[in-house]
Amino acid sequence: MDVKSAFLYGTIEEEVYVCQPPGFEDPQFPNKVYKVEKALYGLHQAPRAWYETLSTYLIKNGFRRGTIDKTLFIKKDKGDILLVQVYVDDIIFGSTKKSLCDEFEGLMHKRFQMSSMGELTFFLGLQVQQKKDGIFISQDKYVADILKKFDFATIKTASTLMESNKALIKDEEANSVDVHLYRSMIGSLMYLTASRPDIMFAVCACARFQFTPKMSHFHAVKRIFRYLKGQPKLGIWYPRDSPFDLEAFSDSDYVGASLDRKSTT
Repeated sequence: MDVKSAFLYGTIEEEVYVCQPPGFEDPQFPNKVYKVEKALYGLHQAPRAWYETLSTYLIKNGFRRGTIDKTLFIKKDKGDILLVQVYVDDIIFGSTKKSLCDEFEGLMHKRFQMSSMGELTFFLGLQVQQKKDGIFISQDKYVADILKKFDFATIKTASTLMESNKALIKDEEANSVDVHLYRSMIGSLMYLTASRPDIMFAVCACARFQFTPKMSHFHAVKRIFRYLKGQPKLGIWYPRDSPFDLEAFSDSDYVGASLDRKSTT
């Protein structure tokens, strides 16, 4: 759901004054200013004030705030659970029980003007396909956007992310590349790792050289884009009967770091 005029619900604690807007000056008090009682769009305090208003309302109605992610709100009802995730004025929610979702919608409509957007299909660049046997999360539209943004839409594809026997090094004697372009490319790829764990290692390896990137590092990043060009639709599949047990694997690499010979895991 989407909150209409979300920032206008926030009440600010600081003293804030604004000039009289052009065309709406009071002829009797042309030199006076307005004291702001509620948040306005454009104020630095507005997002925080809106969050305080929303979180206070949810906590009063039986929700608890996440201990790590403060924008996640949780409500338990016997054996069922309702999860509410807030991103500024966009709210996504889901539950193991349909009636809890309906109750939450009613609760929000009591206090705020809301528009219900229906079942989640797209959120912050993430495409969500909810099927009978599971949920598939991907970012192929985002992949197409960043390929176009960096003018890689027509490049040749690559079947692998990196050259297997060629570790990235500082390469101080090589030609430098545009730092801002390199960092922008790394940032775009970092956001993609939300649904593409297959590129995580290669992106992080290239991210180490953001301070002084060289041509060899740029070619390594370009190879990641070439791989994405050939594999744009991969994502994460959550089967319906998945136990959600977390499994971790480690691989010790003694004196394996090529730059400082440190041991890595």
